[in-house]
Amino acid sequence: MGRQYLLGFDVGSSSVKASLVNVETGACVATAFFPEHEAPIKAVKAGWAEQNPESWWIYAKQSLAKIMADSTVEGEDIKAIGISYQMHGLVCVDKECRPLRDAIIWCDSRAVPYGEEAFESIGAELCLGHLLNSPGNFTAAKLAWVKTQEPQLYDRIHKVMLPGDYIAMKLSGEINTTISGLSEGVFWDFKQRQVADFLMKHYGFRQDIIADIVPTFSIQGEVSKAAAQETGLKEGTPISYRAGDQPNNALSLNVFNPGEIASTAGTSGVVYGVLGEINYDKKSRVNTFAHVNYTDNLTRLGVLLCINGTGILNAWVRRNIAPEGISYGEMNDLAASVAIGSEGLKVIPFGNGAERVLENREVGCSIHGIDFNNTTRAHIARSAQEGIVFSFCYGMEIMRHMGMSIRRIHAGKANMFLSKLFRDTLASTSGATIELYETDGSQGAAKGAGMGAGIYKDHDEAFATLKRLEIIEPDHARQSEYLNAYAEWKETLKKVIG
Repeated sequence: MGRQYLLGFDVGSSSVKASLVNVETGACVATAFFPEHEAPIKAVKAGWAEQNPESWWIYAKQSLAKIMADSTVEGEDIKAIGISYQMHGLVCVDKECRPLRDAIIWCDSRAVPYGEEAFESIGAELCLGHLLNSPGNFTAAKLAWVKTQEPQLYDRIHKVMLPGDYIAMKLSGEINTTISGLSEGVFWDFKQRQVADFLMKHYGFRQDIIADIVPTFSIQGEVSKAAAQETGLKEGTPISYRAGDQPNNALSLNVFNPGEIASTAGTSGVVYGVLGEINYDKKSRVNTFAHVNYTDNLTRLGVLLCINGTGILNAWVRRNIAPEGISYGEMNDLAASVAIGSEGLKVIPFGNGAERVLENREVGCSIHGIDFNNTTRAHIARSAQEGIVFSFCYGMEIMRHMGMSIRRIHAGKANMFLSKLFRDTLASTSGATIELYETDGSQGAAKGAGMGAGIYKDHDEAFATLKRLEIIEPDHARQSEYLNAYAEWKETLKKVIG
C-alpha cells in the first residue's frame, strides 16, 4: 500500500488539533495542537462568546506543519482529510468568502430569547415534531440575533456556516454543509427531510443563505491550488468527512448503531446515544440531531445529554476539600475507602450553570446529609463522583423513555474515566458494560475521511484497529447497593428542584 495517510482536524474553542493516521495500521503517527495555551474567547458583554474564524485556520495550518515536520510525511502521502468541529457556532461570510464578523460560538447565550420566541410562536408540537428540538440557543437563533441587531451586516451575508464548514471552505474554496450540521443548527426538518421552511419563514431568512448540502461521507471538496501553496498539502486531495465534535466523538469510538453510547467526562460530561427511530424529549432535556450515518434510508439519530458539572466538580473537591497536594489517583483511592452510597452523603453536582437536563434550571451544587461525627473528606470525594454518575443515569432514563436501549458505553480512557470508582459506579448503576478505548476526535476525523473517500469500505474496516484498553462489567452482586444509593440521590434531587 506504500505511504498512505489520513489527516484529521479537530476544531475546538480552546485549540485546533491535527492528527495523521496510517491507513493500513490505523496508528496515529503524529499529532499536534495550537495554540499551546487556550485560545482566546472574546466576551464583549456578559453571556457573549466569539472567536475570529481566521484564527482557526491559522491554528490548523500550524498544527499541520508540526505533524508533517515530525512525521516527515509529504503532502502527496495524505489521501483524504476529515474535520471535526465545535458545534452550534455561526460563521457569516460575504461573496468573497470573507468573514463579516467574529463567529458566535457554542457557549454564547445571547440568542436564547430568539429561540424561545420562535418556540412559542411556531408551537411546541411543530418544532419538536419536525426539528426534534426547541430552536433554543442554536445556530438558527444566533442568525436571528444577527438579523435583528446587525441588519446592515446581515444584508451582506452570502452564506452561513458552521466552524467545520469554514475550515473545509478554506481548504477547498467551496462552501457546503451536511444534514448532520444543519440539524445541530436546528435548520433541518426531519419529517419533510429538507431545510425547515417554516423556521426560515418565521425568522425571515433567505433560502439561499444556506450552503449546498453534501453527504457526511463523500468527496465534499478538494484542496485548492491556493490552499496547497499555504499548507503543503497536495492540490486535489479530497475533503471527505466532517461532523460536529460530539457525533464525531461517537464515530471515533465506533458508535454507529442503536443501543450504543459514547461518553466523555471532562469539565462537563456528555452521554451521546444512537437512536434508530424519530423521537424527541417533550421537555427538550436532551437534544436530538442527525448522527454521522443518518440518511434518507437509514434513521440514525444522535441523542445528546450534557451535564455541565462533572470533572469541574471533581477538580473543585481536589482543590478545596482533599488534602493539599493530593493527586487525582490518590483522591480516587481515598474515595474508594468509603462504602457504596457514601454512608448517606449526597452531592447534587449542578454547580456549573443552568442544566438542560433540569429544564434549564440553575440549582447550584449542594451537599446533603453531612454528619459532623462521621463525614470525612473521603466521604465527600466519593459522594461527588457518585453524584456525577447519578446525574448521568438520570439523563439516561430520559433517553430510555425515548426508546433507546443502553447496553454498552464506549469512552476514551481519560478524565473521569480514569477513576475505577467512577467506572464501576456507572457500569453497575446503569447496567451497561463500559468499553474504554485509545482514540481522540482528530484521529476519528481522519478515519471518517478514509470512509468518505472509499479507502475503507465501512466503519467496521475503518475501526478494526481501534485499541480497546479495558472492559468494565456491572457488578451484579452489588448492583442493588448502587441502585439504592441512586434512588436516595433522586429523592434528594426532587427536593432540591421542588
